[in-house]
Amino acid sequence: MIFKSFGLIIISETTPIGPPRCKLSTGQPRSRFEFNNMLKLVYHMKKILAVSGGVDSMVLLDIFKNDTDILVAHFNHGTRASADEDEAFVRKRCEELGVDIVVGHAKLGEKSSEEEARKARYDFLFSIREDIKKRLPNEPVFICTAHHLDDLVESVFINLSRGTGWRGLTPFTMPQVSRPFLNDDILLPESRADILTYAARNKITFRADPTNSSEQFLRNRIRAKLETLEPETHFQLNQKIKSLYFSQQLKRVEIEKVLTELSPKDGVFKRSWFLKLEDRLACEILKFALLKHEIKLTGPQVKDFLKAVREYAPEKKFNLPEDKLITLHKDWFKI
Repeated sequence: MIFKSFGLIIISETTPIGPPRCKLSTGQPRSRFEFNNMLKLVYHMKKILAVSGGVDSMVLLDIFKNDTDILVAHFNHGTRASADEDEAFVRKRCEELGVDIVVGHAKLGEKSSEEEARKARYDFLFSIREDIKKRLPNEPVFICTAHHLDDLVESVFINLSRGTGWRGLTPFTMPQVSRPFLNDDILLPESRADILTYAARNKITFRADPTNSSEQFLRNRIRAKLETLEPETHFQLNQKIKSLYFSQQLKRVEIEKVLTELSPKDGVFKRSWFLKLEDRLACEILKFALLKHEIKLTGPQVKDFLKAVREYAPEKKFNLPEDKLITLHKDWFKI
């Protein structure tokens, strides 16, 4: 049974949540002492826990609540009326646990995109990390998010639908950001089903995000499709994508090492160079250079950019996302 009161949800142990599609781990080894020591062994660094108030992040907070090296970070996007209630809920729980919390605010509005909200949230998280590093320059500091295996699978499908190519298999690749639920070094909950099971057994309260059921968002539509699969099929799909994710992460390091060596150190590219390169390699170099400046282009957009580099008249400008312009000079351009 699921009890709802004042926007909070408590899942009882009898809640029918379906069979786990991945390994079932409650995050509770033989003793709480042993579990805490395992966490310290794997996560022996300062940790900024990104906690929204949803079930995933509240389970993450519960798992690390006895760690003395955590700081909770909550970002109020200002995108819906209940955002202030989410903030108050997370503040109250941190007060009960005696955990420090930092809250950031924005007024993005209901019409803001998922990408805008994500950028604002990560800017906030990294600003906290930078502040800690200034005071503790020799301490490793990581941002920990509650992304799990189902989030990974959904993100891969979203990326592939947008033509992101091989990079679409490694959506959660970001320096100084850790995803504990995707870490195989310790048995934490891995899938959405695992997290719900942990929440039920440990009587975790959390906030429900009403946008998670809106078909306005591509992620929700993909999630709904995946949930129609038979449990065993869903499990096998998740495990296959997880395997691809980890193997592709290793390949990504090698690929980006080569691309770094190929790219000019001063960021100035010769247009004649791209006339000689094969299309796929030329697109990879352009996309890599743009990503270093946090400019994301789809596959077709990169091809359009390559065409412009090869064919535009001198001094003509090429439009990039967010009204950014690149001037293509006679012989060169700079990103």
